[in-house]
Amino acid sequence: MTGPLIVVSGPSGVGKSTVVAEVLAREPSIWLSVSATTRSPRPGEVDGREYFFVPPEQFDRLVAEDGLLEWAQFTGNRYGTPRGPVEDRRAAGRPVLLEIEVQGARQVRQSVPDALLVFLEPPSWEVLTERLVGRGTESPEAVARRLQAARDELAAAEEFDRRLVNADVQETAEALVALALNPGH
Repeated sequence: MTGPLIVVSGPSGVGKSTVVAEVLAREPSIWLSVSATTRSPRPGEVDGREYFFVPPEQFDRLVAEDGLLEWAQFTGNRYGTPRGPVEDRRAAGRPVLLEIEVQGARQVRQSVPDALLVFLEPPSWEVLTERLVGRGTESPEAVARRLQAARDELAAAEEFDRRLVNADVQETAEALVALALNPGH
């Protein structure tokens, strides 16, 4: 039996990483795909854990060799999901979780029709803004770009199979675990 592919997306600052970390802590059978990116690491990020940080030339090779399940450009950097590890885990029957941007989720919809696309929404626009500003990791210009991208991404929510409001990390993670273990329900 092929393992389910659950795609988690939503605007920057909605809490995707926090929710996914809780999902993995609750259910170790779920495998999280690590994306490749051309952006530089943020403080505390480790290559191979949060992302594979690759130079643009290596990313270009992955694209040219069809080595990415999806890829997208977002706020000036490129992000993509290495194809092989996802296909291997699914073939072994393991639930696979992708944490990717909306543009990438659209590509997965085309290339993997049985994927379940889940959109995380903030409780409110004000909460999303507070989260992005509160990170303190980016310039005001970068935050402004992320907020504009978030407006566009929130408009895409109806393209997804499920929508979850991330008002409580524990409840949102519980809902995602249930979807990964019982994707048809």
